[in-house]
Amino acid sequence: MVRSSRIKDIQPFHVMALLARAKELEAQGKDIVHMEIGEPDFTTPQPIINAGIEAIRIGNVHYTPALGLPALREAIAAFYKTRYDTEVSSKQVVITPGASGALMLALGVIMQEGDEVLLADPGYPCNRNFVRFLSGKTRSIPVDASSGFQLTLNHLQDNWTEKTTVVMIASPSNPTGTCLARSELLKMAQFVKEKGAYLVVDEIYHGLVYEGDIFTALDGDENIIVINSFSKYFNMTGWRLGWLVAPEALVGDMDKLAQNIFLAAPTPAQYAALAAFNPETIGILESHKQEFKQRRDFLLPALKKLGFKIEVEPQGAFYIYANSESFTKDSYEFAYDLLENIGVAITPGKDFGDYKASNYVRFAYTTSLEQLKEGIKRLNEYL
Repeated sequence: MVRSSRIKDIQPFHVMALLARAKELEAQGKDIVHMEIGEPDFTTPQPIINAGIEAIRIGNVHYTPALGLPALREAIAAFYKTRYDTEVSSKQVVITPGASGALMLALGVIMQEGDEVLLADPGYPCNRNFVRFLSGKTRSIPVDASSGFQLTLNHLQDNWTEKTTVVMIASPSNPTGTCLARSELLKMAQFVKEKGAYLVVDEIYHGLVYEGDIFTALDGDENIIVINSFSKYFNMTGWRLGWLVAPEALVGDMDKLAQNIFLAAPTPAQYAALAAFNPETIGILESHKQEFKQRRDFLLPALKKLGFKIEVEPQGAFYIYANSESFTKDSYEFAYDLLENIGVAITPGKDFGDYKASNYVRFAYTTSLEQLKEGIKRLNEYL
């Protein structure tokens, strides 16, 4: 049977195989410290759960408009004003099935076959796969500690070609947790605008920035497309709900494409998310944020003491990207070695690109402080 040629170029999450093995070991009775998956361990705040249950109870389970529940689009627009003092029209907001749905929708509208997309290596692995699925090409630009593992204006200038139409950046980023400086983002936004291209900014870890200037890329230019999600800060991973903010001129095409590829985001999740912006809910989420910060502040010095090199300290998200050269030349084998021998699960750099991937691992502090301490204890004894 003939299969799509593009699917051969789309890579799976390597960490999922590692997670499957961890589950096998747990089924055999082995205790595993999970620092591999980027999913908050906190339960969805109760006000959101209650709103979702109530929506189902009263029968709010039918399709919403493809662009999303109008009340939720308005609530998100209001949230940008409250949190960032940034004016956003609800007409610019599109509700999607997770941030992945938002990324697919944005790229589907702004890309043509053969277009080139610039992105950082290391970076979120799905981005390059989305581009390939849409018959585009990625130019993965190696980034390191010198730029905070972020793209810069110089990177764009040095790698731009006549086929470049999109630049994708993330702040805070996965896997490094680093943030872009406002000044650098503004310079890149201006450059991309002058080239007549699009800047797509992943902000799904917004809300989880622990120090420094907190701003949205929407402050930079009205033509930027911003991707966000209810998964990370709002602790709603399984509800599968995200959003994007786009220039109004693109929203009509996004409406048309959404109707065809997913029709609409899950209805009960949308009604539940209306409670995400209540003061009670925000209070719960901010307490979770402080716990994440406490975990980061424990894990950073602990990993350094073990001999991992933390070349840039993360300002946000819940990841630490650590150089593991002191222990291994192959971080992929190293990750499996730790899992099998001491029951500590981490993610190898291979999942995030090619540039020096074998030299790095990612630690996710998405488990309790007690579990992190246990993981460090095991690593200390083993290494």
